[in-house]
Amino acid sequence: MKLFHRVADDVKAYFPYTKYSAKSDLKAEVASSYLNWLWWILDPMLFMMVYTFIAIVVFRSGKPYFPVFVFVGLTLWTFFNKTVLSSVKIIRSNSHIISKVYLPKYFLIFQNMMVNGFKMLISFLLIIVMMVLYRVPVTFNVIYIIPIMVDLVLITFGVSCFMLHFGVFVDDLHNVMQVLLRLMFYLTGIFFSISDKVPEPYLTILLKCNPAAMLIESARMCLLYSQTPYRKLIVLWGCVGVVLCITGTRTIYKYENGYVKVM
Repeated sequence: MKLFHRVADDVKAYFPYTKYSAKSDLKAEVASSYLNWLWWILDPMLFMMVYTFIAIVVFRSGKPYFPVFVFVGLTLWTFFNKTVLSSVKIIRSNSHIISKVYLPKYFLIFQNMMVNGFKMLISFLLIIVMMVLYRVPVTFNVIYIIPIMVDLVLITFGVSCFMLHFGVFVDDLHNVMQVLLRLMFYLTGIFFSISDKVPEPYLTILLKCNPAAMLIESARMCLLYSQTPYRKLIVLWGCVGVVLCITGTRTIYKYENGYVKVM
């Protein structure tokens, strides 16, 4: 209970700063660009077009609503990938701040998640537009996207907490994570359906071991194909995400005073 009270007090004290810092990062990101905020729309759409071209022309994919299929995968994966990878060096990147004033270090992850979450929201608005254009049938199964997104946020934050902590002490962790996330990308099925390509029992093993694959596959099932997603795995990974968040936050509180000394 002490942990929850401390987190609640810190949220009241430091959340306004985190929100202001996230807004500043978003403004600075497009300040020198001629297209300004339009890049937040063009960037995911260009990636979607590249992967759609590769899958349709090179691999001859005939998956229904394939451009939207790819866009859903890219949207969820980009949020997870960017947040986790940036968390490895987030303490060193913000050393000029944390060496002068106290800030609960996991709030730096919150800041990154706000920035990436805003971009993800724009991508979801584009997904809705594309679903209308492609006349994707919508059923009540779309409500499953809510627990899917909750799982995504919990798992991303929990994993990022450990990346923040170990990134302070292990200089090569960023390079290792780049390789691991690249491998995870290909095992997640961004431009193909793992349920179509991976046979049992390997499919079940992959879904249980790779939360990104399970969440992306579930999101496509409920948004595009009017299917019930992997509900038991969503609940299971939601519980794992909660444990990761609690353990990761407690670890940061325990060792955060020593981060500046290590740097």
